[in-house]
Amino acid sequence: MGEGKLIILSAPSGSGKTTLMKHLLTQRPGLAFSVSATSRSKRAGEVHGVDYFFLDVSEFKEKTRQGDFLEWEEVYPDVFYGTLKSEVDKLIANGKQVVFDVDVVGGLNIKKHYGAKALAIFIRTPSLEILTQRLLARGTDGKESLQKRLDKAAWEMTFAPRFDLIIENDELEKAKVKLLDEVDLFIQGGWNQSTQTLLF
Repeated sequence: MGEGKLIILSAPSGSGKTTLMKHLLTQRPGLAFSVSATSRSKRAGEVHGVDYFFLDVSEFKEKTRQGDFLEWEEVYPDVFYGTLKSEVDKLIANGKQVVFDVDVVGGLNIKKHYGAKALAIFIRTPSLEILTQRLLARGTDGKESLQKRLDKAAWEMTFAPRFDLIIENDELEKAKVKLLDEVDLFIQGGWNQSTQTLLF
C-alpha cells in the first residue's frame, strides 16, 4: 500500500469552503477527513476521535510546546483548535487520502510540512463585495463582527498566490466540478502546477 496524499482546503469565511468540502467528501467517500483537536468542552452527541479529539487546556498547551501540531490556533482565550501530526501521519501511512478544512495560515503550514504530498487549494470569491453580500445573507454577524470578518478576509486573500491552486467560487456548481477534477487528477498523480490556470 502506497502512502496517501493530502488535500488542503482554505479560504476566507463566507467563500463556500465548507460547502465544497462536504460535496467532495460526499462524492469521494474513500477520502478521509482530518479530525481536529480542541480544548473546548464536548457538546451533546459529539464523539472523541470522530468529531474532535477532545483535550483539556493543559494537555493542548503541552502538545503545542512539544511540537505535536501541524497547525493550531487559540480562537478564544483557552479555546484551542489544532491538527495533530501523529493522526495525519497514521492516515497517510495507511494509504488514506486526507482532506483538511483549515484556515489560510494553517493550510500553508500543512503544505510546508508535507510538500509535494499535499495539494493546497485556496477557495475565493470574485470580490470582497460579493463576500460581503454572502456574509450579510447569513445574518449571523453584527456590524462590528462583520467588519472584523471582512478585514480578516482581505488579509487572508493576500496569501492566495502561495497556494498550489485557486478555485474561484463564483458559480457553486462549476466550482464543485473543478474541485473534483483537480483532486482526482492530483490523487492519480497527473496533477502539474505548471499547467494550472490560477483565477484572479
